[in-house]
Amino acid sequence: MSGEGYWVDLYQARQRLGGGFLVTRRFVLTALHCMRGLSTFDEDLDVVLADGTHVRGRVCRRDKDADLALIEIAAHCVVRQPVPAAGIARGGDRWRGPCRPAENEVELSGRIDSGAVSYLCEGGASIEALQLTADQRLGDYSGYSGGPVETLTQDRRPTVVGILLEQVPDRAEAGRSANVLFAATIREAMQRFDHFDVLHLMDVLRPATREQVSTPPLYEPVAALPPRRQTDRVESVLQAFQQLSDQGVMDPMHVSELRYLALKRVIEDDAGPGAS
Repeated sequence: MSGEGYWVDLYQARQRLGGGFLVTRRFVLTALHCMRGLSTFDEDLDVVLADGTHVRGRVCRRDKDADLALIEIAAHCVVRQPVPAAGIARGGDRWRGPCRPAENEVELSGRIDSGAVSYLCEGGASIEALQLTADQRLGDYSGYSGGPVETLTQDRRPTVVGILLEQVPDRAEAGRSANVLFAATIREAMQRFDHFDVLHLMDVLRPATREQVSTPPLYEPVAALPPRRQTDRVESVLQAFQQLSDQGVMDPMHVSELRYLALKRVIEDDAGPGAS
């Protein structure tokens, strides 16, 4: 991998486990089955960023039924890679998988056959998934698991719409896999982990203390900013959440609640201590 991408490779003891990608600058989303090489889930991982930087991480949440895992990057590690925009895919869109198992492997691309279908994954859960056809007929796509599925917006900006999980067996040839893949939607992943609910998102608008090391640094603590910039920062965060709501990734009711709590917080900060 090269450049300033948001995707990562996950290693332990120099053994590649699989791919993943940043959902904030503190958390990486991946497929849980990529972690099968770990003897225990509390073991440290080597997270290799797209520019080659190595940071430490650990599995902090697992959803066995949906085959998804969330990895928290160690608090002392600095991640400067961009965090991608999230969106909703539509059938007929083109897609690409920028995360490759190795530099001599091809980059996946193809067509999104179905934008959001109910799919019974190997973990046992019925998840909202994308059905994908890959242009590259590789037979075995296992090294690509956990990587992001991208589409391009009208202004050619990449948008993450899913996470690669499984491939479909080829019925015409036993033991071989077809070039049809399934990916969990980003909306499904966000609903599976409480790190993306309203209460957790509100934490980024509260004052940070030295003990609060898990706050994603993507969002600068509001209390650390001058009053004018506090309001600007809150508005910028809310605009990002509103875009997720408009795209169907986040529940509009959650965004409304978040906006109310943020506005209340700004009013209290402007009033100063002792105000009633």
